[in-house]
Amino acid sequence: MENTKAQDKKRRLEGVVVSAKMKKTRVVEVVRLKKHSKYLKYYKLSHRFKAHDEEEKYGLGDKVVIEETRPISKEKRWIIIAKI
Repeated sequence: MENTKAQDKKRRLEGVVVSAKMKKTRVVEVVRLKKHSKYLKYYKLSHRFKAHDEEEKYGLGDKVVIEETRPISKEKRWIIIAKI
């Protein structure tokens, strides 16, 4: 059995659940700091990911860890693996 590098390195991100209105899906907002190339100041970038939550146990405002996975639906490519 072969282990490819893609299987070994799944991206993991930390974020906050900002929406729990869909069945088995949570919207997780990930905020990161980026340094401006010219002015060398840091600014915030946020990105929202739709993440799968099979048991619907994560609610609004929870800090969670999401992990990249195979496509589950049109926009869902992440699953929630833990609460922080």
